[in-house]
Amino acid sequence: MKNLKLTILSIFITSAFIACNNDEAFTPAPEEQLVTDEIAEDELEREAQSKGFFQSFRALKEAKVLLKSIRRDGGTPYNVFNPALRFTKQQNVFLPSVLGIDFRIDRSVVPAGPTARFPMFQGIETLPDGNKRKGYYVITEASDKFMAKKLGVIFSPRMAESVGSGGDQNAYFNRQGRLVFEGSVDFSPKRSLVTGPADGLLFGFPPAEANPGAIADANWSSYVVLPSGVVINAQLVANNTGIHDRIPNPNGNSIGDQDDLNNPNLAINQASVVMQLLDGWHDEKPYYFHIVTDTSDPGPATIELGVFAPRLANLPTFGLFPGGSMLPFSPTANGRTTDTDGFGVQGLNTASLSDQQVQDPTNTFPIDPSDVRYAPMWDAHVTEFTIPESDRPILRSFDQVNQLLREGVLIPFRGNANPSPLANSLSDLLTATGAIINCPVITQPDASVIGTQIGSPTNN
Repeated sequence: MKNLKLTILSIFITSAFIACNNDEAFTPAPEEQLVTDEIAEDELEREAQSKGFFQSFRALKEAKVLLKSIRRDGGTPYNVFNPALRFTKQQNVFLPSVLGIDFRIDRSVVPAGPTARFPMFQGIETLPDGNKRKGYYVITEASDKFMAKKLGVIFSPRMAESVGSGGDQNAYFNRQGRLVFEGSVDFSPKRSLVTGPADGLLFGFPPAEANPGAIADANWSSYVVLPSGVVINAQLVANNTGIHDRIPNPNGNSIGDQDDLNNPNLAINQASVVMQLLDGWHDEKPYYFHIVTDTSDPGPATIELGVFAPRLANLPTFGLFPGGSMLPFSPTANGRTTDTDGFGVQGLNTASLSDQQVQDPTNTFPIDPSDVRYAPMWDAHVTEFTIPESDRPILRSFDQVNQLLREGVLIPFRGNANPSPLANSLSDLLTATGAIINCPVITQPDASVIGTQIGSPTNN
């Protein structure tokens, strides 16, 4: 009787989240009807059932549909029981489903710098006029532990705080097993950046003009609520209007023709995409490699080659931690532009000085995805140096930032939206700028890994 109930429940749930619409019913190809260990009923589902985790059970059914779509599109779906890649402690990769990483950072050898190759899903965008079009996206986090494990993405339970906030978007599966989004992204705009004038100790940032290379409509958010109620971080990277500016040009790092759908770093027939990684600092260590996908403000969207997605500004709540669905991080407005001690350069100003974005801001981050408090949406708490550039250190940890704030070497950036610190347990001296940046963290390797490659970092 118990098994019968579970079978009925499974049938009901599966049919419930595959929405009925005017699309033709999807009939799997014969090879897709084969029972394989990565998409079959498995230990994760049995555990979710036995513990009464019905949302997780539904989410696992959704994960199966997503993994099937990868196989159907010519890729290899992640297999939690037999992953294609196994990472070492030194490689310290947080996203198990990543297909390969190029850890080379010498831009004279690899103009794009470090990159990672991700599984890519095909979905359906809903345009403002109600029409639909194909869009391609990656998934980096899920708010449910079972789904995160099944998909090989990062578990981020705090994303669930976004549900119903107006900063999220709902999605459903059509009969072809494609995720249908409420919103869409236009990749056709041409990115342009005009650096700001000098203003005392500030220069280059804020930019005098910032025009992002991609703009989302009012319905788009990468915090996507599935029919199960689980939130995934799904970032569109391509559609018929062009491609994401973090997909490197095969001829170098130039971003002048980033709307070329024939870019080999976008492999639709292999269900994979290569994206540039940005560097950062965390816990006194560099190589905090992450991607920037979309932001709530056109300035950082332009500087860091992201999508301007204004809906993200509705996510809860600025300046708060551990409350809300975001994490604070600390860029600096006026870091040093010359490497004087081998630790590099830093700052939104430094990144703004190059229209081709060959220099990362190398922002300072408080925690990594191994911490259950992690979330991929970062709430910018920008600092400003009060000392000459020649005396400015590289900011390598939140502890250092807090100490320099106490000493007056740093102050909250004068452009921050909130005049006083809020309930932020990571710092009682920082203030929120009001800009949100979606920065999924992929890896923070040891220095010994730099210069190597793992897996298949390029499309065949």
